[in-house]
Amino acid sequence: GGTGPVLVAGDGWSLPASPRRQHAAVVRHASRVSLPFPEPAIAVSSRAEVFLGYLDYFRSRLVSKLEALPGGELRRSRLPSGWTPIELLKHLAHDELRWLEWRFEGRPVADPWGEDRDGRWYVAPGETLEELVAALHAQAARSRAVVESHDLADMGQPGDGWDTAGPAALERVLLHLVQEYARHVGHLDIVSELADGQIGE
Repeated sequence: GGTGPVLVAGDGWSLPASPRRQHAAVVRHASRVSLPFPEPAIAVSSRAEVFLGYLDYFRSRLVSKLEALPGGELRRSRLPSGWTPIELLKHLAHDELRWLEWRFEGRPVADPWGEDRDGRWYVAPGETLEELVAALHAQAARSRAVVESHDLADMGQPGDGWDTAGPAALERVLLHLVQEYARHVGHLDIVSELADGQIGE
């Protein structure tokens, strides 16, 4: 037919792929498939879904890049700051937990900074990539549930998690999380290239 190549995502849905993005939009590794980039011209059901779509995309790229790293690179630091790729994964899951559940919804969270030890990101020797990816997916489901149960203009609950400026609206929280993911996946791009892993989108 005339629809061109098709991108197939992990849940079985598909959509036509533009020739410009065929080489980059889908990366297969260890039976995983990255979601296609949420192009601005693609219609979505709501403004909230714009944020959720970008978060889904950046999570999928994060996991794809981590799974594609050569052996030994997950726990190796290639930058002077000293963080490792597997620590980045745990940090981003906790970042969602902090911003959407602990701060915005005001839920009690036993250890909102659970990825930190002595002021640095920390992953225990026994924690595996598979376990941390599963934790990220579970957090993604909880994050989506929070967003879908609120309006973007809703303000967060007052609590100790906020700085002196006080609670923020959900839209600002989501914008912060999108930039956080975009920035850190860009950091991972650099590490991946240094380690001869995936590069680019």
